[in-house]
Amino acid sequence: MKLDAFDAALVRELQQDGRVSYQRLAESLGVSREAARARVHRLLESGTVRVVGIVRPWVVGIGAVAHVSLDVEGPGRPAAEVAAARPASSFVSCTAGARAVVAELRVADEAALEREFAVLRSAPGVRGIEVFRCTRLVRDAYSPATDPAATDPAGAREAGAEVAPAVPATDPAAPAAPAVPAAPSVERPPAVDEVDRTLLGLLQADGRASFAALAERVGLSQPATRARVLRLLQSGAVHVTGLVDSRAVGVREAVGVGLTVRGGASAAAAAAARLPGINYVAAGYGRFDVVCGVDASDRPALLATLDALRASAGVVRLESWYHLEIVKESYTYDLPL
Repeated sequence: MKLDAFDAALVRELQQDGRVSYQRLAESLGVSREAARARVHRLLESGTVRVVGIVRPWVVGIGAVAHVSLDVEGPGRPAAEVAAARPASSFVSCTAGARAVVAELRVADEAALEREFAVLRSAPGVRGIEVFRCTRLVRDAYSPATDPAATDPAGAREAGAEVAPAVPATDPAAPAAPAVPAAPSVERPPAVDEVDRTLLGLLQADGRASFAALAERVGLSQPATRARVLRLLQSGAVHVTGLVDSRAVGVREAVGVGLTVRGGASAAAAAAARLPGINYVAAGYGRFDVVCGVDASDRPALLATLDALRASAGVVRLESWYHLEIVKESYTYDLPL
């Protein structure tokens, strides 16, 4: 489904706030509430947009994240399928780069990470693996610009099939109200009990579920449910966003980039995150110092972004890989519903 100008405006609103009310959409776009509601439903029913809650990895005990490049002899797809079958993998792609397959792993700790490495090393045709260990997530297409909840972040994403930065706000069925702050200041994650985990699971499945529907599922009053949801949103435990089929918004070029830098990686990563077209930035160590994801509408736009990265202060080497086929992309966790 190709977006028209009105659809594109709706998508931008949902990317900014997946729980934006129909009334606020109507006021922002200058249409009736009924027209806004009908267009949103059309986008959702067609599958062009999915509004979901993205749960922070630390909430479910993810403490170690790695980007793994697989050196494969022969076809890469069998090795990619092995990686994609692992519950620990959140992103797997067959690429046109020096390594046939790249994968992202999210696990509880270093011991679990090493077990996943052993599985990947034994996949069909794999001659070896090269690892980038993410220590700081600077920008993620599914997250606010920085991760306020962790200095050792559990999250890493490259350019993928869907795009959507987001910050959550109000109930879709409620009147417009002030948005939840986009960048909560949290040094330590708040305690999450079983009711919270159920709410997170429900929001993960449907980010626009009304407070009334959520309250019925968890057995609390609507005010109590609303208070819990807003606390989860404001704490950064979850954020709600519209995930958009990239083909509908013109994204055609999806590329991963690894940077080697001179000096500290944090400054180079922060500079990369400010560049147009960059949808993901992580700092760490191993094969690279910084890993980025790039989305571009065409080759000239892609080249401009890559050249800007090459020209960034401190960057001494850039390696890129083109995502030919994204075999897996999943950022959901096993939570109660």
